Amino acid sequence: MSFLQLFRDYIRKENLFDSNNGLLLALSGGMDSSVLCELIHQAGFDFEIAHCNFQLRGKESDRDEEFVMELGAKYGKKLLVKRFDTEKYAADKKISIQVAAREQRYEWFNQWDPGKENRILTAHHLDDNVETLLMNFFKGTGISGLRAILPRQGRIVRPLLFAKKEEIHQFAKANDLKWVEDSSNATDKYSRNYFRHQVIPLVQKIYPEAINNLQGNLVRFRDMEELYQQSISRYKKQLYTRMGDEIHIPVLKLKKLTPLHSIVYEIISEFNFASSQVGELIGLMESETGKYIQSATHRIIKNRNWFIISPLQAGLSQNILIEETEKSVIFENGILHIEILAQSSGGDGQRSRHPAASHIAHLDADQIKFPLLLRKWKQGDYFYPLGMRKKKKIGRFFIDNKFSQTQKEKAWIIEMNKKIIWIVGSRIDDRFKITALTKRILELKARMT
Repeated sequence: MSFLQLFRDYIRKENLFDSNNGLLLALSGGMDSSVLCELIHQAGFDFEIAHCNFQLRGKESDRDEEFVMELGAKYGKKLLVKRFDTEKYAADKKISIQVAAREQRYEWFNQWDPGKENRILTAHHLDDNVETLLMNFFKGTGISGLRAILPRQGRIVRPLLFAKKEEIHQFAKANDLKWVEDSSNATDKYSRNYFRHQVIPLVQKIYPEAINNLQGNLVRFRDMEELYQQSISRYKKQLYTRMGDEIHIPVLKLKKLTPLHSIVYEIISEFNFASSQVGELIGLMESETGKYIQSATHRIIKNRNWFIISPLQAGLSQNILIEETEKSVIFENGILHIEILAQSSGGDGQRSRHPAASHIAHLDADQIKFPLLLRKWKQGDYFYPLGMRKKKKIGRFFIDNKFSQTQKEKAWIIEMNKKIIWIVGSRIDDRFKITALTKRILELKARMT
């Protein structure tokens, strides 16, 4: 069977695209993408070409751009070219050059005519996939890493994943194709190149059929991962209780599940925790309340018999001054609305002294002196809880009212002349409550996010 027919069959088998889809071919000018361009042309598909100039190899990068422009003219196709300051991007984001190039490339590709029916084609092949599989295996990326590069992920499709590098080379020679060589492919300073030039050839000395064998494994790993994710989804559905932007997980129920290590890994990896932190979370099951582990974006905290997964707050100002003329202020956990209400004369001659909704506070406006201070609570803070004549430390109030650790950390108070008048969303201070003598009401309404 011809290589072109194998190409067509793979597209059909994986349902990658058809003549109804708009196609954008990511063309570097190297052999792989040049072959993909010729195959798409011979298969009769219409397409556009996109080229990224990452400006990392000086004149060589410019040479690649010029070569791709020639290919665009040869095939009579629309050509899109984008130049990136990749080194600056990598420095600003503190990431590797390879990661920076990948992020910039796909961000730009996804700006192209973002219709659901359109496809972006890359020239990844079987050798690339085997390298990715081995790199993921040694990095410890779990089951999803073992299935490596998928033929299709969203709009991104890889129609050459069935083909070995040598088969691609044979097609290029048979069709008298030209391409440019990327000199960076010859160096072993990049992880992928080291696997390509050093690790895999050593393996092939012992197992000559290693690439073929791993090709079969990639298919099996894809099926395994699908079954695995179905099972993990069922576990998450059993365990997760969503409360706002938090996820609460019962520790005792989690502890009984098997295989515990894999289930914990799949839970925490979703929130950017490393595989090395699996043991830490399992150890946290036996710890006291308040202990936690943290990733770059989230924290998992032990609160009695629960794990609470919550995002790290970016953090607005922690001390916000509220003047009398202000109608609303924005703070880390939401928006606070401020309004002065006249006392009504219906019923007992008063508005409701204690609103049913915990996010609303009614206070005697004539007892309040502006400016007010909205801030996070701190240890040592105290107030006189509504209905009590004795002061109580806020920390003790939280314990008595069974606040979780994350609820404590998110708690804000409103202060006047160093007197706390309201724990936002919870309890007002008894000294500033509405009485029969109240003429004006200060209404504070918190809309929490």
